[in-house]
Amino acid sequence: MADPIVSFYRGGRDLEGRTLADILAWDDERLEAVHDYIQWVFPTKQPSGVNPAAPLVTAATISEFEKDPLLRAGLRSSLDRMLRFYGLRRNAARIEMDAARFPERARNWLNPGNHNHLRLTRIMDSLGTLGLRDDAEAMRRCLIDDVAAGPGAGRISPRTIEFWRRA
Repeated sequence: MADPIVSFYRGGRDLEGRTLADILAWDDERLEAVHDYIQWVFPTKQPSGVNPAAPLVTAATISEFEKDPLLRAGLRSSLDRMLRFYGLRRNAARIEMDAARFPERARNWLNPGNHNHLRLTRIMDSLGTLGLRDDAEAMRRCLIDDVAAGPGAGRISPRTIEFWRRA
């Protein structure tokens, strides 16, 4: 049986019939409102309480992502879309706040206890697990050193920051 995550990243559909391209084309409002896509776009080894039917990363999933640069490129495209959602951007090997988008986008997620903090943890975990460790580290550095220590000071719980450190 084919790995559902690998199949999804190669153009297949999730349990709702959506492709990765469909999801990445959504506007920010839809990305915020829908809660069952993130587990497909950024899969991890841990089951989701929000979407328990989502597939989990296995050793075979990791192996396929390690072997196939197109799978990693798709994951990087997913990251880039979500960075825009959060008002962040890639700048060479760094991830940073996008001065033009961050103030508006941060109003959506830079609040104590916001569910997007869990999404951000999931994204970093997935990136690291599926072979984009440098991107996961760049994101972790941005969230902790730039966002949490800057405009997010007092808006992100110490517990969340600790999850980000470990992701």
